[in-house]
Amino acid sequence: MDCDYIYKIILVGDMGVGKSNLLLRYTRDSFSLNKESTIGVEFDIKKIQVDDKTIKIQLWDTAGSERYKAIVPTYYRRALGALIIYDITRYDSFKNVSRWLAELKDHSSPNIVITLIGNKFDLESVRRVPVEEGARFAKENGLMFLETSALDSTNVELAFEKLVKEIYKKTREWREGDPIQNGFNTVHMNHVVSSKTSQKSPKEDKNSCCTLL
Repeated sequence: MDCDYIYKIILVGDMGVGKSNLLLRYTRDSFSLNKESTIGVEFDIKKIQVDDKTIKIQLWDTAGSERYKAIVPTYYRRALGALIIYDITRYDSFKNVSRWLAELKDHSSPNIVITLIGNKFDLESVRRVPVEEGARFAKENGLMFLETSALDSTNVELAFEKLVKEIYKKTREWREGDPIQNGFNTVHMNHVVSSKTSQKSPKEDKNSCCTLL
């Protein structure tokens, strides 16, 4: 079997906060000093194990530029998780976290699991956003929180895998309990269906993933 579940996760935040390099570090263990700003949306995939399950993560890196503001929210649909990223050396990028959070709430599931990320931890000497301020905002808004460095890889893998494990935990609670009471009534599970056919043979069914949409 290719995977047991597919999770869609999106990365949002201002232009230049390091979203693309966080994704590059996590998926390819690489970093580019000359990485250009994302145009529209970039996409990558990674598989991880949680318990005995194989989870395929669809990672969507969204543009932070104002010129793409109208199209980016269309990619929020059916996301189970999100990373809101700011640059610890730019206080303006932290101030805009509230706007990104509001946009997520407006255009995605109310049950989406969110982690707030303070990136560029390697630039501690020019920090402008105290770690306590980031942690306080996250706590007040029910978000997880970590500071990362895409440059030296500090906490990068932890940030993504902590988010995936929290999604796994919450969706497992939904599967085992009352979906109305636990708040996952808007999330449902479907088998992935090929665009070529709406019916699968038993052989095809065994090889399909279960996706949370």
